[in-house]
Amino acid sequence: MDQIFGEIGKALAGFFGSPIVQLAIQAIVIYLIILWLAGAYWAFRDMQQRTENPILPYVAASFIIIFTPIFFPLAIFVYKIIRPHEKIGEVYERNLAEEALLAEVESIKSCPTCARRVNEEWIICPTCRTRLNRVCPNCSRLVGLDWSLCAWCGKDFERPAAALAASSGGRPAPITPLPAGDDASRIARAAESDTERRTGTDRALSRGRSSTPRNAPRPSPDVLPEG
Repeated sequence: MDQIFGEIGKALAGFFGSPIVQLAIQAIVIYLIILWLAGAYWAFRDMQQRTENPILPYVAASFIIIFTPIFFPLAIFVYKIIRPHEKIGEVYERNLAEEALLAEVESIKSCPTCARRVNEEWIICPTCRTRLNRVCPNCSRLVGLDWSLCAWCGKDFERPAAALAASSGGRPAPITPLPAGDDASRIARAAESDTERRTGTDRALSRGRSSTPRNAPRPSPDVLPEG
């Protein structure tokens, strides 16, 4: 029995002592070490794509390295169970899809009273008669009920036109300057001469009327003699 075990041991020693077998064993060990380090790097990169925490990728790589080149497949299996299920890019795409869906739902205008779908150009809801929009008195375009001024022409709905004009810059209205001194005196002299001319004409007319007697006899027409 001892001879049999001895022969088996000699055969195994001769087999593993062969240069070809030793080279193959070294290649397998190097291959396992490469897989071990590659698994740690893969866990590091994968965790970077799944979280924004800068420490967790190093923790994942260290977890793979701790399990040595022999048990690292078990570490990778455990890592796949406990890692986040979605990547950052996938979460971002899902959020964009949800926001796009929400924006599409919000773009569908509905009546605030009966919640029926209405058109954006409607002024009154045909179902419940709720007022939806109003018409700008200045440009005749549709504006919202909660608008304080028209976005198309700038018409202010809260203040009257006089108050708006008074509040524009807080400056008084411009005053037209009076003519210069020479122009004013020339205008005054022309007005005085015109007045004097009209006064003289009126006096002449009144004198002519007073000199003519009211009951003066009128001249009789000439009478031709009878033939």
